[in-house]
Amino acid sequence: MTPDDIDRFQEDVNALVTTLAEAFKATEFRHFIQEETETLYVSLKGLETFTEEQIQALAVPILDEIDLDFDEIILLPID
Repeated sequence: MTPDDIDRFQEDVNALVTTLAEAFKATEFRHFIQEETETLYVSLKGLETFTEEQIQALAVPILDEIDLDFDEIILLPID
C-alpha cells in the first residue's frame, strides 16, 4: 500500500466509525484495528442501551454500504 492508500483507508475507517457513532447517538467512541485477524473493533458509549435487534437494525445498513476489507467488525460498549 502506498502512503496515499493508507491515508484513504484511515479516512474511510474514521468515516465509518463516525457514522456508527452518529447512528447510535454515542457521546464517546473509539476504534481499534487488530491487523492479525483483520478485525475492526468499534466502541460506542451508550451501546448497552440498545437491544441486539436494534443494534442490527441500525448497524447492518451502514455496514452493508462500506467498502472496507475486514473479516469482522465488532461493536462494543464503552464501560
